[in-house]
Formats: sequence, structure tokens, C-alpha cells
Amino acid sequence: MNKKVTLKTLQSMKGNQNIVMITAYDALFASLFDEYVDVILIGDSLNMSFAGKPDTLSATLDQMIYHTQAVQRGAKKSFLLVDMPFGSYADKKQALKNAIKVYQETSADAIKIEGGKEKADIVRYLTDNAIAVFGHVGLKPQSARSEGGYSVKGKSEEEEQSIIADALALEKAGAVAIIVEGVKSEVATKLTKTLSIPTIGIGAGNDVDGQVLVWSDLLGLFEKFVPKFVKKYADGSSLIRNAVQQYADEVKNGIFPDENFRY
Repeated sequence: MNKKVTLKTLQSMKGNQNIVMITAYDALFASLFDEYVDVILIGDSLNMSFAGKPDTLSATLDQMIYHTQAVQRGAKKSFLLVDMPFGSYADKKQALKNAIKVYQETSADAIKIEGGKEKADIVRYLTDNAIAVFGHVGLKPQSARSEGGYSVKGKSEEEEQSIIADALALEKAGAVAIIVEGVKSEVATKLTKTLSIPTIGIGAGNDVDGQVLVWSDLLGLFEKFVPKFVKKYADGSSLIRNAVQQYADEVKNGIFPDENFRY
């Protein structure tokens, strides 16, 4: 597919074709991913993956805008989804002000906010003002500190019902899709069958409408912690270390640059 992926495209894929989503934070990697994915998420995970922070809470709105501007220069086809960082949507007016700033300063197709029923009024206020919103239920990284860490959700009947109620409230409020993270697969399956909007899973099993992974996890670059749901499609860390080691050795021994790499 070479045409620009739109919201209508994603909505038409529900129940017909799985949606492929990946994170990206710059133009180079966005250009590499663009041919193969439907959605690029400019995620607040960037501060964990590349800034060495323990969680996502330190990401700022200006950072998200900067990285979205970089990604949009490399991505020509993909739908661009932007994480609204922690503290940027505490109430309706703040959420709209910051979402408008994202829309005015980037070519983002939608924003994403974390939360369930308690965020439904904010989602409705945003959608009433022409902002496309993805919801995010289950494990919510921006809540990890207040919850004492990361844990799988949906283990009990009460949690299952709460997750489904959250997603339904967001759909009713006008959310155009839902990210389902760190949820028991059977709960994600029920949720996907219940909603009329697409569900994108991360650690939520296979019976959802699409999948998202952080690109540095997918390529085996982030080594501090590898969640159970992450499949490494390359041993990126070893590839990079071996290449840099070979470069360093050749420089030290006067091998590089040889006559093939001289003017």
C-alpha cells in the first residue's frame, strides 16, 4: 500500500486485516519502517529507550512535538499517532490546548491518551473539537509509579469488567481506536469482539485488530529488560557492537580507510 493510511483506512481494517504499528522517534528510522507498517507511534517510551529514564513520565510536550516533526519528514505513508505525555491532559481545557498545539505544529493524524472511564469526558471534549483520539487501557505506563510498578491486568473478574467498561466508555466518548497493553489475552479477545473500533495490542495476545512494539525492543537493542510479549526479530545489540568493534580495530591498525575509500 503506497497511499497515505488514514483513519478510514484503519477503521476498515477491523475484522479484515491486522494493523501493523511500530514506534519511531526520528526521520531515519521512520523512513525505514514506512514501507512496512500502517501506523507509526511517536511514543513517550523514547525517554526510556534512549534517555535512560526509569519510566515515561519525564517526556514533555515539546519533546513529543520535536520528535513528531522529525518522524513526519521520514514517513510519507504511515498514519502518525502521538503520545500525549504525562501531565499534558489533566483536565479538558489543558488537554485541548495541548492537542491543538500538537496538531498545529505537526502533521499528526491522531493523539493517544492513557486512561479509562475517568478520561471519557476529556476524550469527548477533544473529539468534539476535531481531535482524533486513541485510548489506552490495561497496563498504563504513565500510572506505573503510582501503582508501584508494571503488572499484567485482567487477572480477576473485577479487573476484566473494569477494563471492558473503560474501553466502552472511551468508544462512546468518540475514541477512534484503543491500545490494549499488558492484558490477559482472553480479556483482550472479549474486548475486541465488544468494540466496533479497532484494538491494537501490546502484550495482549493475538485476537486483537493489530499489534504494536517499541522498535528498539523488536530489533534487540534494549537489553535492560525484555518483557515476555517482546519478540526480538534481530540481535541488534550484537550487530552494532561487532560492526563498531571491526571499525575500531581497522582504524587502530591503519586498515581503514584503504584505497577504496580515498579521494
